[in-house]
Amino acid sequence: MTKDMTKGSIFPMLIRFTVPLIMGNILQLTYNAVDSMIVGRYVGRAALAAVGTTNPLMTLVLLFTNGICLGAGILVGFHYGAKDTEQLRRHVSTGMLAGIAFSIIISILMIFFAGHIMSLMQADPEIMDQAVRYLRMIMLGLVFSFIYNYLASMLRAMGDSKSPLYFLGISAVLNIAGDLFFVIVLRLGVFGAALSTILCEALSAVLCWIYIYRRIPELRLGKKWMTFDHSILKTMVSYGIVSALQQSTVQMGKLAVQAFVNTLGVTTTAAFNATNRIDDYAIVPEQNMAHAMSSVMAQNYGAHQDSRVRRTFRYGLYMELGFGVVIGLILYLCAGHVIGLFSSDPEVIAEGVRFLHLIAFMYPVPGLTNDIQGYFRGTGDLKVTLWSSMLNMGVRVLSCYIMLFRFGMRFEAIPWSYLIGWGTMIAFEIPYLIMALRRKKMN
Repeated sequence: MTKDMTKGSIFPMLIRFTVPLIMGNILQLTYNAVDSMIVGRYVGRAALAAVGTTNPLMTLVLLFTNGICLGAGILVGFHYGAKDTEQLRRHVSTGMLAGIAFSIIISILMIFFAGHIMSLMQADPEIMDQAVRYLRMIMLGLVFSFIYNYLASMLRAMGDSKSPLYFLGISAVLNIAGDLFFVIVLRLGVFGAALSTILCEALSAVLCWIYIYRRIPELRLGKKWMTFDHSILKTMVSYGIVSALQQSTVQMGKLAVQAFVNTLGVTTTAAFNATNRIDDYAIVPEQNMAHAMSSVMAQNYGAHQDSRVRRTFRYGLYMELGFGVVIGLILYLCAGHVIGLFSSDPEVIAEGVRFLHLIAFMYPVPGLTNDIQGYFRGTGDLKVTLWSSMLNMGVRVLSCYIMLFRFGMRFEAIPWSYLIGWGTMIAFEIPYLIMALRRKKMN
């Protein structure tokens, strides 16, 4: 159910709000990873590389639409904290209509140009047909993904992070069953893995919609779902686009790195797909902690509770750094075992282990960057998050290119480029954070 987060003890509230977010994303990551595991083990190395090659591009599109959801959620959090139900409803309906239209347009473009896009990404000829087929299928489900993520963002902005988890859990279990059925039983290959994902995304969207209709009075809009306010859209675009650009900037950097990796051969591409999936288990929970922090902050910011905003930031920092240390130790010690879940190829495993042993020591650094970004999102200052993300990705891609193609480094150049990008990002953000915290303290 929804919750007023402008009252009560902050740290326990932040923990309770964060845990369902992390569990939800672990479920998402798990059923995405299952696609790779089943495809890699039962279809082959080329299929695993094909899914891995398309993954950064699909994630780019999803993160752009999710950025719109995140920006809309911040505004809804402001209005919910200020107890302005009428404006809240107008924001929700306007964002939903605009987002559905946008998702359909993007789906059509991606399906039509899939082959050209894979060529630009330098996909190996051995995997080209499977990569294009998988990308086109996944894009058919984009509108369902948007609807679920948008409704889930609205619930989280209103203090409910548990309900979206339940719907996602049902979807995740069915997606794993679908993968086993379509890929192993029916032998549909990458097409079957994509089909299972689409069906489960649609189910998540339907379940979330039914729950809102029955249990959340503030979002029971009826015919008002067709309300479209152009003036509100301008505000939502200013928040949503900046947030979407920030999310997509990160992924565009990953796309560039993926293109570099594709030149290193199918074995390295397959290893990169596996390590990307594993790396997500470390990075995404840190991002969830920041999103939870932003949601708590947004309500308190809307209610002008500045002292609670500062305390939320501090508690979020403790959580981020602690998690970064723990997950790094786990991945360092278990690197060979987790890579082995994705492939039995000794060369793929060796490449993946080398990657994880390097990056395991770096995870507290993105924890700090996520905490700082969570603060700026929660207080509505999205420009700092956008510019710092662009700087991070620009430096990451440039340093990766130099290490790979000028210094002759191999797969180990990737985690080092991540660290250089994160460090540059922190150096940019810290002065703005100090100034923002001083202003809040003076107020």
